[in-house]
Amino acid sequence: MADMMQFELVSPERMLASLEVTEVEIPGAEGDFTAMADHAALVTTMRPGLLKAKGAGDVAEFVVTGGFVEVSGKTASVLAETAVPRAEMTRELADEMIATAQATAEGVTGHARDAAEKRLADTKAMVAQLGL
Repeated sequence: MADMMQFELVSPERMLASLEVTEVEIPGAEGDFTAMADHAALVTTMRPGLLKAKGAGDVAEFVVTGGFVEVSGKTASVLAETAVPRAEMTRELADEMIATAQATAEGVTGHARDAAEKRLADTKAMVAQLGL
């Protein structure tokens, strides 16, 4: 059996998951990556996307809009700006996420605007990936 690690996902509203998993697929800001037991220590940011936590024969999926990830040898902790279980995701929630990203992009200039427009594009791509 594959080595297990502790996975925790927290948003400002609630703790969404505390699971023993074999791997976590994370939409990192610099690209997707998979964290597994004995992964090198890492702290990074996330972009909007689908996060998957794989356990013994089960996969828990969450839609995230960004946040921070800390991975150590036996744990992966995600502090998400917004997180919704995939099964609870609706078109209305997707529209709210897009509207929030769009409002942020309209309110900034320069380098911050570039980052906000990328976030908007990532949010739209995530919604398309979800088929909503």
